[in-house]
Amino acid sequence: MRSPEGGWNGINGKPEYVHQACDASLKRLGVDVIDLYYQHRIDPEVPIEDTIGAMAELVQQGKVRYLGLSEATPATIRRANTVHSISALQTEYSLWSRDPEDEILPTVRELGIGFVPYSPLGRGFLSGRFTSPNDFSEDDYRRSSPRFQGENFYKNLQLV
Repeated sequence: MRSPEGGWNGINGKPEYVHQACDASLKRLGVDVIDLYYQHRIDPEVPIEDTIGAMAELVQQGKVRYLGLSEATPATIRRANTVHSISALQTEYSLWSRDPEDEILPTVRELGIGFVPYSPLGRGFLSGRFTSPNDFSEDDYRRSSPRFQGENFYKNLQLV
């Protein structure tokens, strides 16, 4: 969830926030309609049916054309898709992170939902660009990810 100042404040799937965030995005983008509007992380405090219900209202209002989810489980995808058709699911997927192959990909295929992989180059690691944890800037997310820390970094570097 974005703060009014544009910073990150966590996850919020409350219907009123869904509407506020959409309106703010439309204004920032200077457009009348968003082609694909994602719930970028699932809020564990709000039933997905409530979040998607609010997003469906945005479709009915003509503010959004299609709905998407990010990082959702197969059960959540199914529940969301009963409220309104989900057009896309975004999940990390690469040679390094193949978990979607077990349940996610079969679920989206069955439901006719497009799959959008993010970090297909393993957050850049599979490109061969990085040779030391010091290659990441001080504020880089990868510095806090176990894959890129200490001994893990060097074991993964050998695999690359």
